[in-house]
Amino acid sequence: MYLCIEPVDMRKQAATLALLVEQSLGRAVFDGGVYAFANRKRDRVKLLTWERNGLVLWSKRLEGADRYVWPRAPREAGSFEMSGRELNALLDGFDVFARAHRDLALKRVG
Repeated sequence: MYLCIEPVDMRKQAATLALLVEQSLGRAVFDGGVYAFANRKRDRVKLLTWERNGLVLWSKRLEGADRYVWPRAPREAGSFEMSGRELNALLDGFDVFARAHRDLALKRVG
């Protein structure tokens, strides 16, 4: 799962977003990743993925004052990699970029 950090014009459709994935993010859209794009106001999001024989484009528009929490990173980064669980939480409105519990690498119980 990859988030495009820079805002995207939501009038773009699947083919144009696929070009953006390849040319701006430097990734192969046909490798099975899911790519998320948001507009400047962060009230709309589009997800793009390749599924066997075609591009799949999913979109959601938030109503009211709700906004998606998107990462703030240097322009050079271009995209932000995340897990499917984190993407689901982001789409549900959670700030997945706030400090979370740290992973523990325990070796034994006792």
